[in-house]
Order: sequence, then C-alpha cells, then structure tokens
Amino acid sequence: MVGGNNSSLTPGFFILNGVPGLEAAHIWISLPFFFMYIIALVGNIGLIHLIGHEEVLRQPMYYFLALLSLTDTCMCTTTVPNVLCIFWFNLKEIDFNACLAQMFFVHTFSATESGVLMLMALDRYVAICYPLRYPTILTNPVIARAGLVTFLRSVMLIIPFTFLTKRLPYCHGNIIPHTYCDHMSVAKVSCGDVKVNAIYGLLVALLVCVFDICCISVSYTMILKTVVSLSSSDARHKAFSTCTSHICAIVITYIPALFTFFTHRFGGKNIPHHIHIIVANLYLLLPPTMNPIVYGVKTKQIQESVIKLFLGEKSSFTSKT
Repeated sequence: MVGGNNSSLTPGFFILNGVPGLEAAHIWISLPFFFMYIIALVGNIGLIHLIGHEEVLRQPMYYFLALLSLTDTCMCTTTVPNVLCIFWFNLKEIDFNACLAQMFFVHTFSATESGVLMLMALDRYVAICYPLRYPTILTNPVIARAGLVTFLRSVMLIIPFTFLTKRLPYCHGNIIPHTYCDHMSVAKVSCGDVKVNAIYGLLVALLVCVFDICCISVSYTMILKTVVSLSSSDARHKAFSTCTSHICAIVITYIPALFTFFTHRFGGKNIPHHIHIIVANLYLLLPPTMNPIVYGVKTKQIQESVIKLFLGEKSSFTSKT
C-alpha cells in the first residue's frame, strides 16, 4: 500500500470507495449517471458539430457556447467512466499519480467552465449594450485569446494543488470515501497538516468563482439598465430572451458547485456523507447534461439549424436511394 519512499509515506494507489453507506445501491445509482453521461456526450458533441457546420451559428455567442460544450465534455469525461467502473465492476483502485492527474483535470475544467460562463456574460453585455460595435469588439482572434487565457488561468491556479497534495504523508491509509479524486477528499486522507491545502483551495475559489460571479453580476446589472431603458416592449423581451439560456447555465453550474465547496470546508456535518458525494458528482455531470438541452430549447437559431441539418441529411439520403 505504501510506496518505496517510507519517509514521505506516499501510497502506491488509492481506493475510491464509491458512495459510502449506499454500496448496495451502486448499480441503481449508476443508471442515471450513465444516461446523463450519454446525453452529455451526444448533446455537447452535437452542439460543437452544429456550430462548426452551420454558417448562421458562426457568431461570438455560439463560439463561446462551443467552448462551453468542449469544456463540459472534458469535465465529465475525467470522472464518469471511472465512477461507472467503480459501480459496475468494483474497480476501486487508482494509481497515486493517476489520482493526482484526475484531481488536476477535474479542477482545471471546472474552473475553466466558470471562466467561460463569465466570458459569455461579457458577450451578452457587449451585444446588448454596444450592439453596433459588437462585431468589431468580439472578433475571432479576441475570442480565441479570451478562451486561451481562461484555460491558462485555470491551469496555473490548479497546478499547485498537485504539489500540495503530493507532499502530504498518508500514514492513515489510502481509502478515499469518494467516487473520484477531489482535492480536499484526497487531502483529508492524509495524517499531515492540511491547513495550507484548505487555505490555498479557498484562495483559488476566491480568484475563480468569486471573481467570475462578480463579473457576471456587473455584466447583468449593466444589461438590466440598458434593457429597462428600451422604449419597445418587444425589444426588451428580445434582449432578455437572449440571456435566459445563459442564466439557466449559471444556476445549474454554481448551485451544486457552491454546495460542494462550502460543505467540504465549513463543516457540513449535518448533511449525510452520501448526499455530499452524490451532489459532488452532479456538480460535474449536471451542467454538461443540461446545458445542451437548455440552449436547444431556448435558442431558436439552434432549433432551426438542427431541423435544417436533419432535413438536409434526410433529403440527401432519399436522393441516393
């Protein structure tokens, strides 16, 4: 169980215990996880294909949506296949370095998603408050740079997690009561002092979530002022309707994320541990599942593009036969 370096007490592997207390229900718990994952893959990959295929969707708003879909796909793929292996085949062992890698990617993509939601709020702010300058402000190079900076911000902030976690001694064992390697779940297995991990985790949350939420709040405050000042009720309704999908995505993402964060660091002793584990999984799986559905239902251009794409494929198939 313990690697060759006895002074650091580094385990060779961890054991992910799934959902403690609900081991008998693992198969039943896995079913919604599996179907949500399939929906997430089909929905997000389909959106990316649609945005790249349809000329009408080649706009800044949809480029950011494609970036969100790509992030969502990567985020849930870092955990769900491993979770299903635990539930279906009882494959609970994960190599120590593989656990650190999973932890890195989980937090990197979740931080990137928060950043992309902020960029989408800024996109709506420019589109509604400066409509005439919208195409000149949000050019393709600007969008590419914004996406790259958002991803690099996440990478640079999350890299220290791996080093802070790797330096800890693990003399209390190697069993993690979770379905995947989360930073604080791994750190709490250690017999060492995890105060630095907790403080740095809080700092990252402030630099990512709090900063992004503040930017989103300011953007929507300015949007609200602009929309209220419009004289036409139709114009107000149209402006608001372009934001509803994004607002739904924000709610779906941040509510389970904040629940997971606060229960990890500020007690959560009154909340059953299995509830915490399930919500932590939904935090990574619910946004990728729901975002394509929300945007598909709420966005008329996406609906029309889907219909056009399927009708085009159907007519092409008919002409060949």
